[in-house]
Amino acid sequence: MVRTIAIYGCVLALAAVALQWLEFQFWTRTHPASAYMALVAAGFLGLGVWVGARLFQRAAPAAFAPNVNAQASLGITDREYEVLRLLAAGRSNKEIAQGLTVSPNTVKTHVARLFEKLEAARRTVAILKARELGLIP
Repeated sequence: MVRTIAIYGCVLALAAVALQWLEFQFWTRTHPASAYMALVAAGFLGLGVWVGARLFQRAAPAAFAPNVNAQASLGITDREYEVLRLLAAGRSNKEIAQGLTVSPNTVKTHVARLFEKLEAARRTVAILKARELGLIP
């Protein structure tokens, strides 16, 4: 029973495709100019996409190298630098403490020292100044 239904379904699908093909053949014979314009338009569309992709290729971003001189001149320790990177990633003090396996109070101390060294009053200002100095991407 299922096999019979599947065969009838395939036959009907092939018949529908054949009718659509015949209709397309009739349309292209009655409207040849429209068919040629559509082909030319599709060709120019493909050419435009190809040229656009070639002209506006983005180079792979270079690997970020932190400004070690600025870090040394400000006296930022390696641990404070890790905290700064995590701050820039949007992590909270609790998340930073869990990631570095230290207490939240230690993170608060590192953040306070970073604020002093970067002369910032808030996290956003500290991150902005660190980006300007090339400490973080």
